[in-house]
Amino acid sequence: MKCKICKEKAIIKLKRHNIKLCKEHFNDFFLKQVDRAIKEYKMFKKEDKIMVCVSGGKDSLVLWYVLKKLGYNSVGMYINLGISEYSENSKKKVIEFAKRFDLQYKIVDLVELGYPIPKVAKESRRAECSVCGIIKRYYFNKVAFDEGFDVVATGHNLDDEASRLLGNILHWNEEYLKKQLPVLPAEGNMLKKKVKPLIRLTEKEIASYAFLNRIDYIIDECPLSEGATSLVYKDALNLIEENIVGTKQFFYFQYVKKLLKEIKQSQSEKRYLKKCKICGMESFHDICSFCRLVKDEKQ
Repeated sequence: MKCKICKEKAIIKLKRHNIKLCKEHFNDFFLKQVDRAIKEYKMFKKEDKIMVCVSGGKDSLVLWYVLKKLGYNSVGMYINLGISEYSENSKKKVIEFAKRFDLQYKIVDLVELGYPIPKVAKESRRAECSVCGIIKRYYFNKVAFDEGFDVVATGHNLDDEASRLLGNILHWNEEYLKKQLPVLPAEGNMLKKKVKPLIRLTEKEIASYAFLNRIDYIIDECPLSEGATSLVYKDALNLIEENIVGTKQFFYFQYVKKLLKEIKQSQSEKRYLKKCKICGMESFHDICSFCRLVKDEKQ
């Protein structure tokens, strides 16, 4: 198996691109895919201050690493979710990674704040993944606003977004379908722009890049995610992809193309933000999702 570019020994085969690459040219390919996503969707500029949401997993750490390689100004932000040893091990990976590559980071500790995910989920009687999503989104934006960041970047990849799209279509979650873009623009004075620079890359490609570049990440899955429906949708798409190569890419990006066209045609529609009556952050409701959640948890 030879590299398509230099004819040296290839170490990876990318079926959906119909190419085989050596380590050097796979690394080049990977960086170009990230750079292409950033530029194609106008995610951010060199002078922007970028907050990278890091979990200790491969996707977010690879994103943080690649943004530094590409010369962007980024700071990592880790949320300690309070999920026993898993959270402690994840935090350790983030801190070690930051020290190794001389990167800045910030930590939000939900245990210290009184909102560890298992506790809030139990007391609010809601699913852990739902609670986790609400709390993380709240602090991603709050920290970005408080610290003066221009953009919030997450490590969501092609598999994540294609499987989420499949789930939202199967359940006709119209409100969530409208948000399935590589970029969600800033709104009002407080809601920061959110971007997904790894959107053109699959989980396997990201794992390969992490391995080849010796990026040490936590391998264990979150113990609370066991049985999550998103994993079922990923398995279903993987099965289709094995038989019809390129399905995930076509499925997701054709949807994005159509959604962007619809948004462009209806740009006259405006959404009005209010200030949450409890925490003061902007929301589309009188009380934001986070405050409604923790209010239910205390009742």
